[in-house]
Amino acid sequence: MLIGALLSGLVFGLYFTLVGLGLNLVFGVMRIVNLAHGDFLMLGAFAAYWMFALFGLHPLYAALAVLVVFVVLGLPIYYLIVPRLQMARDAEMLSIILFFGLSQMIEAVTSIAFGTTERSIPGRVLGTGPVTILGQRLPSAWVFGAAVSAIAVACVYLYLYRTRLGSLTRAVMVSRDEALATGIDVHRVSALAFGIGIALAGIAGVFAPFMLGSVTPALGPEINVAAFAVIVVGTLGNPLGTVLGGIIYGVGLMLMQTYFSSWANILPNLLLIAVLLFRPEGLLGRATRRA
Repeated sequence: MLIGALLSGLVFGLYFTLVGLGLNLVFGVMRIVNLAHGDFLMLGAFAAYWMFALFGLHPLYAALAVLVVFVVLGLPIYYLIVPRLQMARDAEMLSIILFFGLSQMIEAVTSIAFGTTERSIPGRVLGTGPVTILGQRLPSAWVFGAAVSAIAVACVYLYLYRTRLGSLTRAVMVSRDEALATGIDVHRVSALAFGIGIALAGIAGVFAPFMLGSVTPALGPEINVAAFAVIVVGTLGNPLGTVLGGIIYGVGLMLMQTYFSSWANILPNLLLIAVLLFRPEGLLGRATRRA
């Protein structure tokens, strides 16, 4: 049971890394809190569901479509909201209020359009039969979702550390004012990062019906709590620290469900409280400051 819980935890940890990655990227670049992050994930899930239900489209192709659409969608949302936010005296607090309103609007519109019924996609779409790893049998849909998550994380790493645009993005993360003073087009860099952030949420949403079982329009707030637990553990503003936070969260969730199942739902809150009390800068905070 322990080995099975650890393996399942690693699989879910990779998935929850993807869940939190976009949120941490947006915070790292713009220092705003996107409380609509979970709702964009929910929209990705509904997009995958309807593309499968209406056209039989495989979730992998749905993920590619969501990636393109959400990046394009993120650009006008950024220019409509974020530049005005950053002119405010307390941009972080104002962003919480504004994106909370956006979250409520997305949930309400989705509920009106599609109802509140749970939606799911059959797991056999991502492979029939379990996958055996170290003698443990895991659903193929879980392994597929974890593999896609790992690829997405690797792509974000290549974007941040192997491209010129990624170098500009990291410069903005270090100091927005200094980046602006050196001639970097801060808004162009930030708009792309915002689009990538919500696109990552959308891709995570495509695989939410397989990893979480089903989705509803009310999924957003629940996902937000998990995403915040992941990024706070891995360090706010450090996108790749999300990997550590995701693995810790995933393993902790599976261990809780295996041995203390009735307490599993409070794990995100426990992690948030523990980290904020004992290491508020996150597990990688000191290393980030030296950098």
